[in-house]
Amino acid sequence: MYKVVIADDEVWVAIGIKKLIHRSSLPFEVVGEASNGIKALEMVREMRPDLLITDIRMPGLNGLELVKRIRESESLIQIIFISGYAEFEYAKEGLRLGALDYLLKPVEEESLRKVLLRYQAAREEKTKQAAQPESEEAGFPIEDYRIKKVVDEINIRYTEKISLQELADKCGLSSGHLSALIKRETGASFSDYVAAKRIGDAKKLLLQEGLSIEEVAYQVGYHDYFYFTKVFKKHEGISPSAFRKQQSARLGS
Repeated sequence: MYKVVIADDEVWVAIGIKKLIHRSSLPFEVVGEASNGIKALEMVREMRPDLLITDIRMPGLNGLELVKRIRESESLIQIIFISGYAEFEYAKEGLRLGALDYLLKPVEEESLRKVLLRYQAAREEKTKQAAQPESEEAGFPIEDYRIKKVVDEINIRYTEKISLQELADKCGLSSGHLSALIKRETGASFSDYVAAKRIGDAKKLLLQEGLSIEEVAYQVGYHDYFYFTKVFKKHEGISPSAFRKQQSARLGS
């Protein structure tokens, strides 16, 4: 059974979620309920649950502060945020912290069930991989090898319309969790890594006088000239046209 702690200052919300979990017949057991963030932190440290379902806004510590404190020592616990529409931006920040998912209040039975099933599948896959020998390729363990495969796919498809969510779905991970793993592997966020690859190619193509800047932008994956110019300037400090002139002058000297 997977142990679950629920944290919400609205007692009826916590009771409702507990009933939904019990009714799901999935291998999850609620081992604790906290009415504020401080109590939730104590429960997590004491009970070491597999999963924390927490409200975004709570007294003591809010959901985001709670997760940051938990991540300092309890890195393996998975988090599901629950929130109202007004806290949507907070929920997105939660995903960036590596949360499994977020659910809107009132929590629907089917939505909760889907997230729990995804968690269960990921845990079972992880257990299966742990039982296998290490990958022979480059000496990577199977789990780290999976992330390496994601980065390899990005390296191949970075000029295409590729999304973090698409890659996350393939891996059975949340987009926030995958984003953190990509940053650990490459040293850059997903969007920054893709942009750096594209701009690197663009700099080479800009040396070819026969290509217009619009054509260069299109070849590296940008169909919007002005957006390409903005991204290029952010990375290189000058516009594509200025870069081309600069390089032409240098090669001509």
